[in-house]
Amino acid sequence: MTDGFRALTAKEKQTLQLLLAGHDAKSIARHLGLSVHTIHERLREARRKLGTASSREAARLLREFEQGDTGLPAPPQSLGDKAIGDAAVRDPVQPVRQPAEGPGSDRRVGWIGGGVVMIISLAGLALSALSGQDIAPVAPAAPAAPVAPTAPVAPAAPVAAPAPVIRTAAAEAAAVESARRVLALIDRDDWRASWQAAHRSFQLQNTVEWWAQASRQVRGRVGTAQSREWLRAEFTPAPPAGYWAVSFRTRYSITGEATETLQMAYQDGTWKMAGITID
Repeated sequence: MTDGFRALTAKEKQTLQLLLAGHDAKSIARHLGLSVHTIHERLREARRKLGTASSREAARLLREFEQGDTGLPAPPQSLGDKAIGDAAVRDPVQPVRQPAEGPGSDRRVGWIGGGVVMIISLAGLALSALSGQDIAPVAPAAPAAPVAPTAPVAPAAPVAAPAPVIRTAAAEAAAVESARRVLALIDRDDWRASWQAAHRSFQLQNTVEWWAQASRQVRGRVGTAQSREWLRAEFTPAPPAGYWAVSFRTRYSITGEATETLQMAYQDGTWKMAGITID
């Protein structure tokens, strides 16, 4: 079984992790800008290598293996052509805090150029939103005053349902514009400013020093952006405010044409980058 886990490619692991986070094959394909056929092929290969009949069982086994629940040695980590950091990216999708440095550190967010990716999961966004809230302690309730037997009991007030998270044209325009501004900073190799413009969940998982180092490595592989055209913006209605996957068709000086996808999450009245993928 250990050989089966180690035989999984980074892309197969990423697909299993997104499946475990609640996505189906169609939403994974939309999330990564790939075809559903490609996602099914990845899942089929993962099932074969792990010897399972279902993709969700394969995803569960992978999570247990990576968390050490099986008692087997954890697979080696690398900062090579795997997720250099995510959304981990194309490595584990469960968000955890990473060490500030170290070649074997378990990054949860990552840049990807031609196979290296940075993605944040829905679970990660929800957790980061909760972690940013101030939760006041609840004082113990005072003892209730005695009620006369003849006193009428008032009916409980109805609880209003939470407002639905919906897609709007204004939110889409704001998310696309924010994505363009972040890409402009990245195009100028301004790693510190692009890190400062990122979502809190991204900053918690990546130091500015590591982001700069990983970004320079990717820049050396793909080259500089020569042109960029907006393709689409896809919305996922997840709490607290949903998130956008904003995609651009970009031509790089070394690798040629690629698809850039930025995951945009809401924070402090604007949309901020929570992850980026280059395919």
